[in-house]
Amino acid sequence: MKPKKTASRPTRINWQQMNRKQRREMTRTLQSGDLSLEVVHPDAAGIDIGNESHYVAVPPTRESEPVRRFGCTTAELKSMADWRKQCRIRTVAMQSTGVYWIAVFDILEEAGFEVYLVNARETKNLPGRKSDVQESQWLMKLHTYGLLRNSFRPSQEIRTMRTYWRQRSLSVWLSQFLTDHGTSFLASC
Repeated sequence: MKPKKTASRPTRINWQQMNRKQRREMTRTLQSGDLSLEVVHPDAAGIDIGNESHYVAVPPTRESEPVRRFGCTTAELKSMADWRKQCRIRTVAMQSTGVYWIAVFDILEEAGFEVYLVNARETKNLPGRKSDVQESQWLMKLHTYGLLRNSFRPSQEIRTMRTYWRQRSLSVWLSQFLTDHGTSFLASC
């Protein structure tokens, strides 16, 4: 007997698990608009993080101006979070670029968004994105279809404890260093 054929349903594959040929074909599919992929995050947004400004993309059906530029001050980051709430966004994807993402991550997390911190290496190999606007739109599109993997970030309590531990380690090292130098200075006199 022949096995029954099941309905062809697109499988959810992470971007990292694809080989180069699969990634190239997926990129063409995503860029063409002929998408037979399952929407995983319908309320997704993408952010291109920069040192002077951040570009945020939301679905075009949510806003007449789907990509906006925000500065890096706390007030501007809070207005970014407010704008996203107006657009009914629940989840956000952004790349971990330098240290610029930390303030954005903290403010969005505090505002109640589900924030995906994505390794830039997983999205940089893709052709055709030359501007910050296109980069934010590309992140939004990949995140909408569940093709991005969230990086691990410890809870706030653990991050605070790590800061205290680093400060303590630095203080202990510095006191030992100064004691050694003071002892050798007094010994040479």
